[in-house]
Amino acid sequence: MALRMSTLFLRTLREDPADAELPGHRLLLRAGYIRRAAPGIYSWLPLGLRVLRRVERVVREEMDAIGGQELTFPALLPREPYEASGRWEEFGDNLFRLQDRRGNDMLLGPTHEEMFTLTVKDMVSSYKELPLTLYQIQTKYRDEARPRAGLLRGREFIMKDSYSFDVDDTGLQAAYQRHRDAYVRIFDRLGLDYVIVHAHSGAMGGSASEEFLAVSPHGEDTFVRCAASGYAANVEAVVVPQAPPVDASAVPPAHVEDTPGTPTIDTLVAAANAAHPRADGRAWTAADTLKNVLLMLTHPDGTREPLAIGLPGDREVDGKRLEAAVAPAEATPFGEADFAAYPVLAKGYIGPGVLGAGTEASGGSGIRYLLDPSVAEGSAWVTGADEDGKHVFDLVYGRDFTADGTIQAAEIREGDPSPDGAGPLTLARGIEMGHIFQLGRKYAEALGLRVLDENGKQVVVTMGSYGVGVSRAVAAVAEDTHDELGLCWPRELSPADVHLVATGKDREVFDAADRLVEELEQAGLEVVYDDRARVSPGVKFKDAELLGVPTIVVVGKGLAEGTVEIKDRVTGARRHVAVADAATQVVAEVRPGTPG
Repeated sequence: MALRMSTLFLRTLREDPADAELPGHRLLLRAGYIRRAAPGIYSWLPLGLRVLRRVERVVREEMDAIGGQELTFPALLPREPYEASGRWEEFGDNLFRLQDRRGNDMLLGPTHEEMFTLTVKDMVSSYKELPLTLYQIQTKYRDEARPRAGLLRGREFIMKDSYSFDVDDTGLQAAYQRHRDAYVRIFDRLGLDYVIVHAHSGAMGGSASEEFLAVSPHGEDTFVRCAASGYAANVEAVVVPQAPPVDASAVPPAHVEDTPGTPTIDTLVAAANAAHPRADGRAWTAADTLKNVLLMLTHPDGTREPLAIGLPGDREVDGKRLEAAVAPAEATPFGEADFAAYPVLAKGYIGPGVLGAGTEASGGSGIRYLLDPSVAEGSAWVTGADEDGKHVFDLVYGRDFTADGTIQAAEIREGDPSPDGAGPLTLARGIEMGHIFQLGRKYAEALGLRVLDENGKQVVVTMGSYGVGVSRAVAAVAEDTHDELGLCWPRELSPADVHLVATGKDREVFDAADRLVEELEQAGLEVVYDDRARVSPGVKFKDAELLGVPTIVVVGKGLAEGTVEIKDRVTGARRHVAVADAATQVVAEVRPGTPG
């Protein structure tokens, strides 16, 4: 039955909502597809729910095609499985925790690896029952500190999560490839411009991980690509190779110089060029300095650990790369109270001399010290001398100082060399739409998922985990396809096939529109029908453009000449067809290949 706008539960807005940041988010609200209930929590109104269900249909069809079996777990879950896997603490403040009336700890599920694992453990005992792929499309909950961008970063969202169970790694790799291929088909059908990138597994764990990112200037994820090789990776997953050693035999002994009033890299470079010029005549730059950044890590159990990161002074610590490198701990900058607890640290003039896990015996801080891998053994640096107003010059890594290891936390820049050595990197932004993991045996080990193999021996099952952001896909498509007039849904996702607009006051117009609607419905098309009697044509046209159904049919003044107008919402192309042929022509446009 047609969705008649005279009775449809819909209210469009002419002005952008004040709290909507991104274009697609604003349009979803203005067009009445969603409505904000609380920060990061949205209601799905009738048209929005139709789009959401179409995304779900695409996902289900492709999951079923690779042998996936659908089930649904509760959103309200007990603590014990997540405690056994370690994620009760690892999720930290992102987990919605609560207690029932008996005082039992519960949570709202952020993801369901534990539940899938335990269910298979209860029901599968032999390798003959594997391989197995299970999936669900269900609401998830994460207590985001800063929910924003509408459906793209919410506290309640809908995901498809699937899990493969195999007896060995060969089976896991085959399941991973099947899911990867299915995801390509899903995102092709959704009409997204996307890229597949190497990703960091994070708290999920596992050996291999890839993300499907919808390319968008509004995306929260930064990724890199190398045009020469096709290499692509999320910035968190870029592994900068260790710089090869360099010859330090010609570097003079390290020497401390007065550099008063130079607590920043810029002031240090200026003072070095003014008072301590290089012997080779080249000017000092920020890249010649070694910056030491102090952080405090807070682990899931609440323990705190200081950490120092050394990196070239022309680079900054990238927050997302740092987060991935120290997960599940959270990192915050050193505060005044932290500096007070370590008086050996000369704020603004900190050098490697007092850093390192084994320095306490020699009067150092004992703070673990990790270097960016671009710092080569034998390279010489200007860095803090651990005394106010002083820096040390020609300090050589490996000769004059050491570190406790390396860390992949420095920013990645446009033009940096690709890790595969094929050429320079370019940076772009994207929206994470899907993430696939080769989990391996992490959860099966933790929860005791074992089966008998063909030799009658107990073996630990190996798992894969595969997620698609279903509600996020609605937002991503809205961001990707809108124009200045409103939403522009691809046919696969549109809430209807046709938006039919009846304009004018004459009864004949509405009678003709009613007949055309009936013909379209008999042909199997779904119709949004603007049958509002006392609404101006201008308002109706604006609403049709805002709602974004790909084919708009106008029954109005052309009726006097025996024609109706068919408009393509995306291209704006218009044509007039005879009323008698209108239904056939519309069906042919909606379903190419249909005789018209």
